[in-house]
Amino acid sequence: MNGLQHKQRRKGMGLMLICLVLIGLGVAVQRDIIVLDRWIPAHYLPWAPLQLEDPPGMVTGWKLSRLNENPAACRAFLEREAPQRVTFLPDRPSNNGCDLINSVRMHSASGVSGEQGVRFNQSFIASCPLAVSWLRFERHGLKSAAQEVMGSEVTQVSHLGSYACRNIYGRENARRSEHATADALDVTGFTLADGRQVRLPRDWTAPEDEDAPGRFLRAVQDAACESFGTVLGPDYNAAHRDHFHLGTRGWRFCR
Repeated sequence: MNGLQHKQRRKGMGLMLICLVLIGLGVAVQRDIIVLDRWIPAHYLPWAPLQLEDPPGMVTGWKLSRLNENPAACRAFLEREAPQRVTFLPDRPSNNGCDLINSVRMHSASGVSGEQGVRFNQSFIASCPLAVSWLRFERHGLKSAAQEVMGSEVTQVSHLGSYACRNIYGRENARRSEHATADALDVTGFTLADGRQVRLPRDWTAPEDEDAPGRFLRAVQDAACESFGTVLGPDYNAAHRDHFHLGTRGWRFCR
């Protein structure tokens, strides 16, 4: 065996050794994942699919953000968890930054026995990630905030709409708004099962002066931050004095 052949053989053996090590590590990692899957609840595991019943946690925001990059997984979530709440829409690309891709029309809960959810003053178009975020907010945030502060359930949500092909604040030389791709919903108020109505800006009060409706609205805003990437309310600026802006972009930007 000449020197070149010997060198090539040593190189080949080295590569084989590296491959064996990597395979061993892969088996060990896979074994650890199997153990984790068996002993740790799925909502704590970053690789486990997001479920509607999963309580908010450290990896929830990351799992929600992944749905933006995986339309098939997002659609599968809606088909599995709430097919009666959405109508899937055909993609509508545009050349002006107002694409409607992987979007749905979000409907009120129908009142079917056992179904959880609220009515809307009108249905709205939502990107798939926005629809998922809203459903989780209903289940894990809105419902508990109403019960804990108001002692009643929310039966209807009033909103100003979602999809609008415009820039932020309607400015000519600004970036496109989250509304331009149906990634945000503007909510103005809530109707409770006992008939009471809580509205923005009427019931938004300073923390030191809060009565129950004011505390409820702040609890709603805090809960929304667990399910949406961007949450803007009356304290953010004058443009949001009369509504909550609930959007999917960002990472828990709550003001």
